[in-house]
Order: sequence, then structure tokens, then C-alpha cells
Amino acid sequence: MTTYSHMRNLPDTEPVRITVAGTERVFDIDDPKLPDWIKDAAMASGGYPYKKKMDKKDYEETLERLQIELVKLQLWLQATGERVMAIFEGRDAAGKGGTIFVLRQYMNPRSARNVALPKPTDRQLGQWYYQRYVEHFPTAGEFVTFDRSWYNRGVVEPVNGFCTEEQCERFLDETPTFERMIVNEGIHFFKFWLNIGQEMQLERFHDRRHDPLKIWKFSPIDIAGMSKWDEYTQARDRMMKRTHTEHAPWILLRANDKRRSRLEVIRRILKSLPYEGRNDDAIGEADEKIIGSGPEGIGT
Repeated sequence: MTTYSHMRNLPDTEPVRITVAGTERVFDIDDPKLPDWIKDAAMASGGYPYKKKMDKKDYEETLERLQIELVKLQLWLQATGERVMAIFEGRDAAGKGGTIFVLRQYMNPRSARNVALPKPTDRQLGQWYYQRYVEHFPTAGEFVTFDRSWYNRGVVEPVNGFCTEEQCERFLDETPTFERMIVNEGIHFFKFWLNIGQEMQLERFHDRRHDPLKIWKFSPIDIAGMSKWDEYTQARDRMMKRTHTEHAPWILLRANDKRRSRLEVIRRILKSLPYEGRNDDAIGEADEKIIGSGPEGIGT
């Protein structure tokens, strides 16, 4: 791979001492060579059921069929005024952005929006916590995705000390009621959690660090997150147990293979909505090896 000056000038990071699969390891993300203990274990990490990625040709052909259905779905939304909102959560490097991209790729961007909010301003910090998210909710005929959402307060903020335990507890108590209001309003609401194994996350972090096209994704939060795997797991599990409800269930994806998880996200949305002209044969059946519901479907 070509080496670029802006990559050479990135500040060096100290090697991180972490425990992976019960073994203490030292990971130097600045080393261009990915360690064998990561490369050999990445795909199977977290109990992933497939040994290799889905064939690229099969993926592209299936994706095209599903994207045709998404165009039909959008036409139905515009004709009926129905509203769809999908939030995407998961560990760093779980594949949220890429999934949202293929989901919206051929939709009309005028009525299919993605929301990826930066850290709150001082003014927003003084607002009701959910307020800055609510203002981006869909109006009639819109399809809106959130690349991270109000669930920052359920996992990222408490793990990194960005909120108090009292604030997190209040969030966990109030969110099921908040989401019942969304559903009662008639919005078709989806909550996706993309789950990856620890070695797969390390492989993707390493790829970000050394790929000149992905370096913009690499952040200090990535470095901090490598040594907080267990803390993120505990926060995620608590959040799932408190916010998985009948009216707003969590949909869990094993996402070590981005191709398979992207297809399953689209399938779930398409199968859940009664849009005109839906072709169930083109959509296909869910892969229950990698998609589940609620805390029991999460994997590692």
C-alpha cells in the first residue's frame, strides 16, 4: 500500500496491553503488519458462524434485488405519507456507516436522510436530552436513519465518563416510554445493534490506521476503546435488558461479515413494511444464524 506523508505525520500511539480470548496481548496499532493472532481469529471471533465472507458476486446480485425493493418502498412512503426511522448502534468499527450507505444508496436523498450528530454544543447540553434528536425525526413520506442516536447515553457516555451514573440510570428508565411515544405516533421504528468480535474490531481499527482512504475514521476514541472491551460489553448488556421492549425491540446482527449483515438489515426493514408491489421472493428469507432479537440474540 502507498504510504502518504499525512499518515507518517500522525502522532504515534503507545502499544496497548489488552486481554483477548483470555490471553493478555500487546497490540501496536502503528505497526503496519497485522499480528497473526488477530488475522487468524478475526472472522470467527465472537462465535461468528461463517468461516469467510459472502461471495462478492452473490452479495452484489442480492444487494441489487433488495435495493430495487427499497426504491419501491420509498415510492410507497411518498404516496402514503408513512414514516420510517431506523437507528444504528454498535461498537466502533461495527459497520454502521457502510450499512446505512447501501440502505440509502439509490433512494431519493430529498426524502431519505441520514443523521450523524457531532458532540452536543453548550446550548444543547442545557436542553432536554432527547431534544436534539427529535428535531431530526421524519415528516410525512420520509425515511430517516441515525448513525448513532440517543443510545450514546446508554453505552458510550457512561463507559467514557461523559455522563454521570444518575444521568445514565434516568435515561434507561425513561427511554422505553420515549420510544413508545415514537411508535404511538405511527412512525415505523427500527433499532439495529451491529455486533462484532474483539479480534474483528482490532483488525478494522488497524485497517483504519493504515488505509489512506479510511484514516479519517481513526480517532482517539478507537484507541481508548481497545482497552475497554469488557466495560463496553457490560454497558451494552445493561442497556439491552432495560430498553428491549415489545413495542421497540432491539434487532441484533452478527456483523463480522459486513456483506451478510447489510443484506439482513435491508431484509428486515422490507419484510416489516406493507409497501405496494413487495416481492417476497426477491427479498428472500432471513439468515437466523446472524440475526436475532433482544439480549439473548447478541452473541459476544
